[in-house]
Amino acid sequence: MEKKLIDEISGDSQAHFEPFGWHHWPDHPWMAYQFRRQLGETQEGGGAVSECFRAASRMIPGDEESWHTEWLAVADRNHARGDAAEKAGHIQTAMNCWLRAVDYYRSAEFWLAGDDPRRLATFDKLEACSHKWGRYLTPPMEIVNIPYENGAHLHAYFIRAPFHVEKQPVLISFGGLDSFKDEMYFMTGRAALQRGISLLLVDGPGQGATLRRDNITTRHDYEVPVGRCIDYLETRSDVDISRIAASGSSLGGYYMARAGCYEHRLAAVISHGAIWAVNELFEGAGEDHGLARHIKWGFGCASMPEAMEKARDFTLEGHLGNMRCPYLIVHGGYDVLGVQAANKVFENAKAAGVDVTIEFISEEATGADHCQHDNPTIGQEYMADWLVDRFGIDERVQLGQIMRPIL
Repeated sequence: MEKKLIDEISGDSQAHFEPFGWHHWPDHPWMAYQFRRQLGETQEGGGAVSECFRAASRMIPGDEESWHTEWLAVADRNHARGDAAEKAGHIQTAMNCWLRAVDYYRSAEFWLAGDDPRRLATFDKLEACSHKWGRYLTPPMEIVNIPYENGAHLHAYFIRAPFHVEKQPVLISFGGLDSFKDEMYFMTGRAALQRGISLLLVDGPGQGATLRRDNITTRHDYEVPVGRCIDYLETRSDVDISRIAASGSSLGGYYMARAGCYEHRLAAVISHGAIWAVNELFEGAGEDHGLARHIKWGFGCASMPEAMEKARDFTLEGHLGNMRCPYLIVHGGYDVLGVQAANKVFENAKAAGVDVTIEFISEEATGADHCQHDNPTIGQEYMADWLVDRFGIDERVQLGQIMRPIL
């Protein structure tokens, strides 16, 4: 079994820099990882560096309650400031504040149990800020309910790229085990919009509002929800249906590889962090695992053994030979959850004849952590530039078609 950096307690207990990024609480590596995630997303609009360090300075290291309290405080402050700015007519300030609040609320709810009433209450505030921010985009963000199964729907946002192009390519973006549509702007979405690729940000089964509000848990055959998303996009007159790609971050890296094997309307797929098999990733994980709460909740299971039994089907073994579209893997060179799986996925895809590309982000470049949480901008650039090339977008021509400054 590959040794996971996320489980290692450093010999240096003081905050310091590691190959995978800033390590704030070395004695609490799982919480330090989540702080690194929040800190990194500041550069994509999901916070402010000083606000993050100020909040962290007031937390008890390793204490989940103080984590919730301090992130909630800074989120509420930005939410209120955004509302006041809007009332005063300062719309850009309002949008900036709401966007910061979105990601602070995401952090604030992270360690809460799925049945803790504060979790949905915090998530409600998060979505409210996303909606407020999105209504001032040009054109405005659309809140979408994608028909799914048995009368249920998937919660999603459609954001059209701000260019005068009638039919645009689209990136369908999914999170993973604990990430969801509202975070995807900071992880995959902003760079796509800058390059003229519209976004469908989706909470799939086991994610975001689809899990929190409708209790729809995850599934191994993610080509099904991806197919429902493409069905929806095919109803739109402003989408180039020949240029639809899908990306998934973290566990979503497995989801999108699987979807690319069986949903052949996809023009390209991206694993933002590659996973060969979920049981290999969480091998030996018990009830004290750092993500056990999320795993059980997202998988709809009462225990880790039950979740790992369900996870047996979450593997790419025997499937990659069905993939027909170009496939990109972007993986951190010092991913705290490991790098062996990325190599395994790449080698098996290559052996199966898939048009596959792998990009390991190095320590020197930064962005070497899981999903480039230490520098999400560089991860976005690799993914979006690859899509530009696959979609045949000429950015020099496109700049003359812009509708507004890119946020």
